[in-house]
This record gives sequence, C-alpha cells and structure tokens, in this order.
Amino acid sequence: MWTLAVLSVLIASVAILVAAVDSGHCREWVIRFFALRIGRPIEVEGALEAHIWSLNPQVIAERVTIGNPPWMPSGRTAEIGKLSIVIKLHGFGHASGIVGLNMEATKLYLQRDPQGRANWQLTDPSKGGGEENVPIVRSLSMPNAHVVLEDALRHLSFQGTVSAMDVNAAGTVQPLRIDGAGQLNGKPVSFEISADSLVAASHQSPYHFTFAEHSSGSKLEGRGLLPRPFDFNLLDATFEAAGLDLKDLYFLTGVTLIDTGSFHLSGKVSRRGAITTFSDLAASTGQSDLRGGLSINSSSGRPRLDADLSSETLRSRDLGARAAGRSSEPESPLLLSDAKLSINVLRRGEAAVNFRAHRVDVGRLAVHEVSAKARIDHGVFTVSPLSAEVLGGTATGHLKLDARKEVPAADVDLKITDLQLAQVGRKASQDPSIAGLLQARVTITGAGSSVHQVAASANGTVRVQVPHGEIRESFAELTGIDWRGLGLLLSHNKVQIPLRCAIADFKADAGTLTAQSLIADTEPVLISGEGRIHLDSEALDLTIRGHPKSLRLFRLRAPVLLRGTLGHPSIAIQESKSALVIVDPGRAKDANCAALLAEENSGP
Repeated sequence: MWTLAVLSVLIASVAILVAAVDSGHCREWVIRFFALRIGRPIEVEGALEAHIWSLNPQVIAERVTIGNPPWMPSGRTAEIGKLSIVIKLHGFGHASGIVGLNMEATKLYLQRDPQGRANWQLTDPSKGGGEENVPIVRSLSMPNAHVVLEDALRHLSFQGTVSAMDVNAAGTVQPLRIDGAGQLNGKPVSFEISADSLVAASHQSPYHFTFAEHSSGSKLEGRGLLPRPFDFNLLDATFEAAGLDLKDLYFLTGVTLIDTGSFHLSGKVSRRGAITTFSDLAASTGQSDLRGGLSINSSSGRPRLDADLSSETLRSRDLGARAAGRSSEPESPLLLSDAKLSINVLRRGEAAVNFRAHRVDVGRLAVHEVSAKARIDHGVFTVSPLSAEVLGGTATGHLKLDARKEVPAADVDLKITDLQLAQVGRKASQDPSIAGLLQARVTITGAGSSVHQVAASANGTVRVQVPHGEIRESFAELTGIDWRGLGLLLSHNKVQIPLRCAIADFKADAGTLTAQSLIADTEPVLISGEGRIHLDSEALDLTIRGHPKSLRLFRLRAPVLLRGTLGHPSIAIQESKSALVIVDPGRAKDANCAALLAEENSGP
C-alpha cells in the first residue's frame, strides 16, 4: 500500500506536466526534468498519450520503468507494462489529485536494508520527513502484479503475485481489496487485505482495514487503522493467530519464535515510527500460558526489546521440537532440561525482560512463584535477580551467559534454603521416608546454551546440608544391612528417628561431580559415602555404607550401591563372599555435626 501511494506521487509528477504541454512536445525533456526533481531515474519506452481537454485529464504510458532512489543500491523499483492515470486539476473548492490509477503487467522490486532504508520511501529517511502527505489515489486497479520483496529489517522475503482493486466487474466502486499469494520466507503464503473505499479516504480521518494471512498451517488475522492516512509509520491494530507450531509464524511475520504444540495468540499492536508496542498479549499452548506486553525499538541497527510478561503455568514439555511433533526421538529421560536458547537472538539485539510465573515445570521438577529479571547486552545474557519457591523452600541466584563466544560460556550461582525433603519424590498419600530442611549452594561455570549442556561441562562446587531432620529407621538401619534393619523393612515399620545432620560436598570437574564429603548421621547409624555423579548422562555412581553405633547381629558388611540416574535412581548391594559377620559390636561414633556444618557454611 505504501509503494502504491509513493508510485502515484512519482507518476502524477510527470503526468501533470505532460498533460499540460501535450504528448507530442518535449517528451524526453519532461521525463528527464522530473527524474532529476524526484531523484529517481524514469524511462518511458513505449507510447505516451495525453488527453488534456477534460476536467479530469488522462495520461496513458507504456513500458514505464522507475529506478531506485539514491539512498538505495542502483536497480529498479517498478516496471509497468501499461499505465493509465486520471488526474483532477486544482480548482475552486477542491485540490488536485489522482482520480484513478490503473497499472497492467506490473513488476515491483521492493527492498529494505537492516537500517530501515527502502526503495519505496518517498524521501531519504536519513534526512527526516514523513510520508503522511502522499496523495490519495481515489480508484486503483493493479491485477496480478509480480512482486519481489527483500526486507532485511523485518526478515521477510516474498515472491508472488499481488492484486489490488476497488472496482467490481460492473465498474462500481467498492472497498479496496488486496490479494496476494506466493512464497514468503520459503513457504507458500496467501493473504487478503480489505480496507475502506479510497473515494471517501481523507488525511483527516482514520483509515480502517482488516487482514488475513495463511501459511504452513498457521493463520494470522486482525483489523486496524491508520490514524493519519497514508502515513504507515502510525498504525493501530488487533490481531489473533493460531496454528500447529508458534515457530511457523516466522513464515508470516519474519519474527523468530520457539517451537510449540498447537497454539493460540492474540493481542494489540501499535506502531509509532521506529517503536512498535504489543499490548494485551495472551498466548497458550498445551497447558502453558503467557500474558503481558512488550515494545521493540528499531531506530538503531540493534533492535531493543522491553517486555513485562507473566504466566500462570509454564511447562518445558509444551515447548521445543518434541512438543511440535518435529522430533522422532523418544522423550528425554534427562531431569535437566535440554531446551536451548537462540544464540542468534542473543547476539542480534538488546533486551530487558521482567518475568513472573505462578508455576514452572522444568522436566519433572515443579517450581512456584518464579520471578526473574533478564537482560541482553551486546551478546551477554544475564538473569539477576532470580527467585522461586522449590519444594517448600526458596531458590535465589543469578545466571550469566556470554554468547559472544563461539560456544556460550555460563556462570551460575544458585542458593537454595529450607527445601523440604519430605516433599521430594513423594506422593501426597505417602509418609515421607526423610524429612528436614535442606540448604544448598551451586557455584559453577560451564559452556552451552541449555541447562543440560552447562551442567554437562560444569566446573565448580555443589554443597548440600541438612542441619537436622528425621529419617525412617528402617532405611537408616538398612544402610548397614543387618538383621534388625531387614526386620524393620519386612514389618513395614514407619518409625522416624532423628537425623542429626547430613552433608554432601561435591567438586565439579568437566561435568562430573565427585564427592569430597558425604555423611549422614542418625542416632543408631553413621552413614558415609563416596563416588561420582556424571551430569552428561545424569548417571549415579555412589557407594553408601552404614556404620552401626551399637551391637548388631547377622550384619552384611557390604556397601549399598546407588545407581541409575538423577530422575530414576536404583539401589543394589555389592556382592561379597566374606561380608557376613555374626556379631558386629558397632563402634561407630557420632559425627561432629557442628564442625561439619561450620565447614560447609564457610564455603563460597
């Protein structure tokens, strides 16, 4: 629409003077003069007719070529096989204007660079000036124009046909309709625009329109207005989109989004020059939802995003290629999410995002009341502060991801306080096997663009402690594998005994956690351990030993092996022919919990 309006200015500039001097005189001089005036090369290779003895003079030209303006690379903006333009001359009570514009066998070659300079603009954008005063074409006919669009600013590439018409077969004027079909960003697309009649359009009144686009199983529909026709730097609209995968909206809008399952999206959009604001956004996919607003400022070479978003529920399983049905791989057994951030997005622009969510499901872990402030600054992504409620406790921390490097570098500092062990892996109807308030600190560096990738390359420390709590007596006794523990287990004994303290201190090296200290002290048994956790595969390789503090009969001095994965652990007993003892005097002593906890608390 902008292109048609600008073309009409250029064509009218030539046509009015041609009509005044008649088509047989000064043809080349007139064309050359106005080409210089408007700063674009113009060629008319075919016939040029002028019918001037009328209140509405008409000019007909064949094989018209209009070149690019000087702020764009050399080339063509338009080729028109046959052009017919009807002009209203200035008179009493009315201004001059274009009564009708008919273009046949038209080809449009439209370009816009990343800085926003376009060959359809009337004036050099670097020198200011607007497009608000372009003349209104009162009747338009452009059947089956071939259009090639390369828009680097909005990441749109289109080849196809576009028709614009505001008269029907009987010649009656009707609302403007623009239809198009072709390839947009590599996928088939069709679109329709219906707008107010051009006859009644005015620069003093809003101009209304509706639109609909369809591509790759997605549709985008809406309605809006131009507050000051035909200044396309000002726009207000509402929209609604739906489809099989949110990422497919790239083929309609040029905006890179994430893979999802079937989605629905609605909102309002307002453009004021280089600033586009989206408000009342509401998106849903699966059981996940997102609401809020955002604005994009594209006045510089690096677009800036400011957003305030919230969610009632957000699930990682509703996002990604698997949710979109585009991955044939089975569901990941990993507890740590492998959903990846888009590195290109981090490197291309700036952002400041406030996010809140009542519940976020990351794999099989549910966290509540999530609050985060995220920033992107020249390729560096930070989340600080970050807070959430995890299993009755609180998690706080910060994350830094430097995407300026070929492989992004991550720095994570996460602190967990008062996590309720009784809620870990327990159904509501079950009594907890262990209870207490867990404290943890994770300080690691790593590389990658997902939680799993960073963990699989982690270096640093992971420290966990339970200052006091309770543990099921049968479980504590079974770590020593004796007759008493077996009896408690077989009798389904659920008696809880005090847990004096528990400490786990791991060193992370290239994604492997190695236990530096692993102790849990109960009244009857001192439990110690050693081993590793491989975060790449999330495999457990831990050995647990129970040391009784009093006499035990028929004790099997064989360690308990903790295997499986973080998400699906398993327990086995190490085989040994000489492990059975009839009487174990039980000489283990209480751990010095105060010293162990003090040592843990002295860490970073």
